[in-house]
Amino acid sequence: MNIEDFRNYCMKKKKVTEHFPFDNDTLVFKVCDKMFALASLKRWENGEAFINLKCDPEYAQELRAEYHSIKPGYHMHKKLWNSVYVLTGELSPTLITELIDHSYGMVIRGLPKKLRAQL
Repeated sequence: MNIEDFRNYCMKKKKVTEHFPFDNDTLVFKVCDKMFALASLKRWENGEAFINLKCDPEYAQELRAEYHSIKPGYHMHKKLWNSVYVLTGELSPTLITELIDHSYGMVIRGLPKKLRAQL
């Protein structure tokens, strides 16, 4: 997966917007103004690409135990976020998109009922 594939995949989801709230490097995707995915553009350019994704705490632990390319979220709440290193070759594109979907779903489930109904 390259940065364009990542961006296009995220942007196809309902009510998703992209932002640079922290600096000009960190691309953040939000659904209903809540973050579900973020990545450093410089790290993509340097071949060290990872995506921070929200994750169910138990599932996060399972993923970290199974894959070397999935680590506790860099600069994020370690229990709820994973850093998914996408260029190592260990993770299939299908798994990466499933993890993006999972993160998006986690945020959706945490939204108020009225906002969930709009999606």
